[in-house]
Amino acid sequence: MKKVFILFTSFCFFSHAFAQKNDYKKGKSLGVSFFLNDFKSASELRSNGIVSLFKNHDFFSSQMNPGFAVDYVNGLSNHVDFIAALAGSSVNYPVQNVAPFTSKSVLLETTASLNFKLLADNYWLTPFIDLGVGASKYKKYFGAFMPVGLGLQAHLSKNVFLLLNSQYRIAVTENASYHFYHSVGIVTSIGPKKIAPPQVEKEVEIPVVVDRDHDGIVDSLDACPDQAGIAAFHGCPDTDGDGIPDKDDKCPKVAGLAKYQGCPIPDTDKDGINDEEDRCPNVPGVARYQGCPVPDTDNDGVNDEEDKCPNEVGDSSNFGCPIIDSSTVQKVNAAAKNIFFASSKGIFLSASNAPLQKIVKILNENPVYKVEINGYTDSREGHGNQQLLSEERANAVKDYLVKKGIDADRITTKGYGSENPIADNNTVIGRGKNRRVDIELKSF
Repeated sequence: MKKVFILFTSFCFFSHAFAQKNDYKKGKSLGVSFFLNDFKSASELRSNGIVSLFKNHDFFSSQMNPGFAVDYVNGLSNHVDFIAALAGSSVNYPVQNVAPFTSKSVLLETTASLNFKLLADNYWLTPFIDLGVGASKYKKYFGAFMPVGLGLQAHLSKNVFLLLNSQYRIAVTENASYHFYHSVGIVTSIGPKKIAPPQVEKEVEIPVVVDRDHDGIVDSLDACPDQAGIAAFHGCPDTDGDGIPDKDDKCPKVAGLAKYQGCPIPDTDKDGINDEEDRCPNVPGVARYQGCPVPDTDNDGVNDEEDKCPNEVGDSSNFGCPIIDSSTVQKVNAAAKNIFFASSKGIFLSASNAPLQKIVKILNENPVYKVEINGYTDSREGHGNQQLLSEERANAVKDYLVKKGIDADRITTKGYGSENPIADNNTVIGRGKNRRVDIELKSF
């Protein structure tokens, strides 16, 4: 029944869509028709397809069952007629899941259809398509079906029409059976033909035009009748020209955007970067950080752009790096003074291992510290290449520290040859002191 209701609703929609004002709408009419029910052809169509149906089937076989119907017709528009029919025939009706009946009985069918006509009733011949809903009763079995068909209407006289129709009746419920329905009938009017009432021309009243603000838009169409405006905004002004009429603009004298009710994009923190582009809209910042302040990763009060130790808490006086306490510096200096080298050799003496190990310990305990190792020679060694020898001494100390696990990136080396002597090169003791390395602790 739900399917029948949906179909009936659809037919009502189509009839409304085709309705129109005209002088050729059919009046209320009654008619009778003779028809043939054909169950065999429908079964052949469903079982073997349409090609087999036309190739092998006898459409005029004795399997067709005759019957008579009473029809009621009412024109809805030039091209749409409503037809209701009550039909009866004697058949051996096939009911699904029920054993075939041994004798014929009366099949009653009632339908409500819409005929969609190609031409209006003032033409002698017009083809049509019909769609509808129907119900059937056979013995104690009730069913519902949907008739779909093609037909031809002949206009025999003023209010008399001959209808030729062939339908395929589609079963909707299980007690209904698919079948063809071929009919020929006569319908005639039972009332006067519908004629559209004559149109009475009304006297045209010339309205009085009022335009109080003289903007060319009459007050009846002017949303701001007391303020001169433009037609695009129904007579309202747009002072700042931002496309938002003043009546809807919270900033009517400053151009803005609709999403901000006519105001410009806000800059909450007043840093010159609007909130839509500002990743920190509530904290003043700079453009290169999308409106956020310059970061200070280690929170030591020195921003990362100026902090040479951005991941270590330091002091602003030391560029954001930790300040090395003087006692540690003294320990390193003392250790460096006890690193000794043989004359004209870049390898330190074994007695230097203990002080070097102290330096390793300090660097391990302070992973942020770095060292700069400066190598020197006395004035007489090196065979004329004192610069190379001084570099070898600095690198020898570096190699020792790296082997002990200190990252090479924390160590820089330089050679100064015989420059900057700390003792007299004219004495053996003085030259021994000048063969040295200086180690400077750094925090960046």
